[in-house]
Amino acid sequence: MSIQVRRAVKKDCPRLLELIKELALYEKAPQEVTVTAEHFEESGFGSNPVWWAFVAEAPPPEGEDRGEVLGFALYYIRYSTWKGQAMYLEDILVTEAARGKGIGKLLLDRLIVEAKEKGFKRIVWQVLEWNEPAINFYKKYNADFDAEWVNCSIYV
Repeated sequence: MSIQVRRAVKKDCPRLLELIKELALYEKAPQEVTVTAEHFEESGFGSNPVWWAFVAEAPPPEGEDRGEVLGFALYYIRYSTWKGQAMYLEDILVTEAARGKGIGKLLLDRLIVEAKEKGFKRIVWQVLEWNEPAINFYKKYNADFDAEWVNCSIYV
C-alpha cells in the first residue's frame, strides 16, 4: 500500500475528529473529548491557527480524488524559557486496522523534517505509562523518557 503523508487541510477536520475519538477510546477516556467541530476547525484553519497536522492517506479508490485518512499527527508550538521553541506533539494515531504497516514511522519522520525546517531543536510529547506499543515505538527513536515531572492542569 502506497501511503501519502501530506499536510492536513480544512476538509480533513471531520475525519481528524473521528480519529481523535478513536484515540480517546483506546486511552479509556472517550468522555474527555469535548471539543466542538467548529472550535477544532477554527483552531486549525481560522485566522490565527494554533495547531497544524499531517495526515497519512491511503491511495484513492478508482474515480475518486482522495483516499481514506488512516492516521494523523497534530502538533503546536511550545515555548520553554530555558530552551526556546519546540514542537509539541499533541496526538499521533494510526487507526487500529492500519497499524503495523509503518504509517506511524512515516508520520513521525515527517514531523522530524518539519521541526528541522522550522528551526526547532526538540519535539516533546507525553505517553501514557501503560501504552507499551507507543513506548516501544518511541524507543526506536531513542526518545528520552522523563519520569521526574508531574502533569498538572487547572480547569477554568
